Amino acid sequence: MKIFVPLLAAIGLVRAVDITDCHKHGDDVYCMTPDGGEVQVLLDNPPAGDPPSEYTDCHSHGDTSYCVDADGNDVEILGEITTGSSTDSSTGTSSEETSTDSSEEQNCHFHAGVEHCVGAGESESGGSSQPSCGVQSRDYDMPLRIGTLFVVLVTSSIGVFLPMGLVKLPSASINVWASTIIKQFGTGVILSTAFVHLYTHADLMFGNECLGGLEYEATTSAVVMAGIFLSFLTEYIGHRYLLARAARSPSPSQPADNGSNVSPKSAADAVAQPHQHNTLAGLGHHHGGDPTNPNTKLSVLVMEAGVIFHSILIGITLVVAGDSFYKTLLVVIVFHQFFEGLALGARIALLPGRTFPTKAIMGAAFALVTPIGMAIGMGVIHSFNGQDRHTLIALGTLDALSAGILVWVGVVDMWARDWVIEGGDMMNAPYGHVTAGGISLIAGMVLMGVLGKWA
Repeated sequence: MKIFVPLLAAIGLVRAVDITDCHKHGDDVYCMTPDGGEVQVLLDNPPAGDPPSEYTDCHSHGDTSYCVDADGNDVEILGEITTGSSTDSSTGTSSEETSTDSSEEQNCHFHAGVEHCVGAGESESGGSSQPSCGVQSRDYDMPLRIGTLFVVLVTSSIGVFLPMGLVKLPSASINVWASTIIKQFGTGVILSTAFVHLYTHADLMFGNECLGGLEYEATTSAVVMAGIFLSFLTEYIGHRYLLARAARSPSPSQPADNGSNVSPKSAADAVAQPHQHNTLAGLGHHHGGDPTNPNTKLSVLVMEAGVIFHSILIGITLVVAGDSFYKTLLVVIVFHQFFEGLALGARIALLPGRTFPTKAIMGAAFALVTPIGMAIGMGVIHSFNGQDRHTLIALGTLDALSAGILVWVGVVDMWARDWVIEGGDMMNAPYGHVTAGGISLIAGMVLMGVLGKWA
């Protein structure tokens, strides 16, 4: 057959083209057509490893397309193969028409390790194809996944504990510069994680065809708003409780710890003074260098809650992705966890008190949560169905809630409180620090936003 196809193509009876860049989605083989479309190669025995890079001399028999493999055998192609704008003599249709059909082929890809399929395509029976919502059979290299679990653990640990070491630098000047750059970079990372990663992933989950469609189109935004409200409510109630407790419990040693010359007063008197009872906007900072202010810790705990929800989902969905996507996703997740660790570690490092045990426990919780998620994913790897309705609802809801938590933390507790609320680190900072902080903030947004293309 391989001898006759070029001859038939020369006299216009068939149109011989090649399909290239062949790759696998699970056990299915797909190739790219000359016009940029994607077609599926129907094989009786799909290769266990990488498929052939191309199939040549593609042609049609009636309404069915075939290409020739390396052994000279015909393989059936599901989808239209088009080139340019020439007319197909076998069907009488122009390539613009068939190109439109090709663009409608179902294209499956991964976001955060969960498969999403777009496009309507044509089924073998000629009708509109339906998305596959069952458990997908994929290749899983378990030794690779076990090994990379420790890679993620080490990377997350370095990211979250590095800022805690940098704030201990003996030089006060270097300490301030390092703190400013890492802290503002982390703010950008958290903002980008909330909007580019979590909000987008939640929207993809809720928009998945296997969910059957949601009657309320603003589901994602509504759940994100709920996450913002829950974060606000947690911090508000927590701050009110702490203020009330301070008012009931005199603490004469507090002014001495601040290093001020003011005579000791009860915490109730201090809270009653306008400059200390200046609404909740001023909470969360070490005003006057007060190392006993616990409100910063509350804000960081809210932030860590959102990050942990997100990270455990990352761990689960990473390992259930097929081998053809796993390595790419792994690289992206490693950078993602390192940057997110820097963001969280920078805030933990500035909390009052010693590194051990509180700060170390908070850092360890972040470092361990993604590997724990990966271990859970490996336990359910052969039964996990990312297209199941209940799974989509659960993942979408958790992603959206995490997005809301990080929107509140990123915009209010980090960005606004550092830059525009009275007493913020950047309000009266030297212009050099402001410039470095602004560049770091933008860099965090951009770098984490770029990673959103793959994860």
